[in-house]
This record gives sequence, C-alpha cells and structure tokens, in this order.
Amino acid sequence: MVSLEQFKRTFDALFKEVEKVIVGQREVIEQMVIAMLCDSNALLEGYPGLAKTLAVRTLAELMDLEFSRIQSTPDLMPSDITGTYVLQEQGGKRVFKFQQGPVFANIILADEINRATPKTQSALLEAMQEKQVTVGNETFQLDRPFFVLATQNPIEQEGTYPLPEAQSDRFLFKIKTNYPSIEEEEEIVARYAESSKHPKLRKVLNKDSILALQQYVRQIPVSKDIRNRAVKVVAATRKGKTLIEYGASPRASIGLIMASKARALIHGRNHVRNEDLNEMALPVLRHRIILNFEAERKGISTDDAIKEILKQIK
Repeated sequence: MVSLEQFKRTFDALFKEVEKVIVGQREVIEQMVIAMLCDSNALLEGYPGLAKTLAVRTLAELMDLEFSRIQSTPDLMPSDITGTYVLQEQGGKRVFKFQQGPVFANIILADEINRATPKTQSALLEAMQEKQVTVGNETFQLDRPFFVLATQNPIEQEGTYPLPEAQSDRFLFKIKTNYPSIEEEEEIVARYAESSKHPKLRKVLNKDSILALQQYVRQIPVSKDIRNRAVKVVAATRKGKTLIEYGASPRASIGLIMASKARALIHGRNHVRNEDLNEMALPVLRHRIILNFEAERKGISTDDAIKEILKQIK
C-alpha cells in the first residue's frame, strides 16, 4: 500500500521537473494535473506566448504519455481529427484501411479550439466523454489515460466560433493563465535567450501509475458537510438572478467534489478540506455560468460572482 507521503513526494518530484522547463505557472500546472487525476479535460484560456503548449508537452514527457497537437482552423475537418479510411493495395486487392488521426494519443492539445467550426468541435465530444471514436460503422477505443487540453485566445475574437454549451460542459476546468511577474520574465529570458540546451527530464509517472492514481482519487473520503456545501454552492448558481442568468448543471457538483479530492491527494492529505473546495470552485464553475446584463454592466466577472457565492455559503 502506497502511503500519502509517497504520493506527495511523487507530485513534488513532478512539479520540480516541470520547473526545469516552465518558469512559474505553478497553479496552472497543478490544475492540469488535477484534471488528469479526475480522468477529465481542461480548457485553458490565456494570451499567446505563455508556454501553454510547452507545459502540456513537458507533462506528457514526464508522465511517459503520447502527445498530439491539433491546430484548429476554420477549414479543419472532423476526419482531420479522428482519422479516415484510405484505399490500400493488399495481396493484389484493394482494401479500405483505417488511418488513425491525431486524437489517438494520450494527451491531446487542441490549440485555439474556438477557431474550428462547430461540426469539427463536436468531433471531439465523443472522444472527450466516451473515450472512443466512431468512424463510419466502426467504433475505436482510445488508449487510456486520455486527456484533452484545449486552448482559446481571450483577445482575438475575429474568426472564432463559440464553444457549444454541451462541449463546454465536458471540460472539468477552465484554467486561466496570466502574464509572469517581472522576476519570472527575467528568468525566462535568461533561460531561453542565452542557452539552447534542453534540460534532461526524469520520467516521474507512467500510464499504469496514472490510472491507479485516478482510482485512488475516487476513494478519498469526503465529509457529509463538505459534500452538502459543494452541492449548495452549485445550486446557488441556479437560484436567484442577482448576478447569474444561467447556472451550472449537476455535472459541476460531481466535478467540484472530484477536483477537491485530487487536490487533497496532491497536497498529501487523505481528506478534503473547505480550502480545497474554495480553490477548485473557480476553475470548475467559471465556464459553466452566464452572467446577467446587470452584472456585466457593473463589470463583475464570473470569478467575482463565484467568490460571492462561496462567501455566502459557509
């Protein structure tokens, strides 16, 4: 039986290895790992040049997982993601053989997902939820663990297609990345403008250990009080129209509890605290609620609305 101290040492080693490549962004990296431990997907919103692709590629390397990147464009077709049947010569006969698309990997980075058309965006839905791909009459199971990290740009809206609510709800988190501090940016410049060496990384996890951790997360106990508070917080987004026009679904309640369990495990605890719930409420809920006109007029953000709910529900 693996002890909690061993789990914490493993995650500390993982974050230490990430820091060899990524400067700062600890909260972003931690939330990405939590989403993986919950066997879920994450939507990453941030400005260009903040090492989103590098972070995902680094995590894939440290976890010994196959990485695949999909650049979303308006002319991207569903078959460009899932794969297609091609005609091949085999034993003197012509046969159709399935050629796998980039979705057949462990970690998928769907870059600028809101630049793809709704039809292409929906091609990822089955993969994200069912961990499988259907092409024609055949269904192909995806290799586990399977995790989609999609990015979207908050400033360039021209030529974008909003994510459908059904797909947005499939993401456990909406993670926000911010610009580094002056000290962190100085370190980034010193590290990448003066040296071309790629740091040697040590693999910390593998497929089997990640799948085992996903099962362990589910076993972490949650007190009835905290579970009730999680449900009340999510339900509060649907009651009263003071700030929020449309609230979160019960999927948010499940996600909030699962994410809180995973955060507790990363921090070396076998129980969930209120601080876990408070920290996870923002990334779990911010893409699942729609503010009303009055809130937007006052310049209130989704995070402000969630924090207000957390204050009210002790």
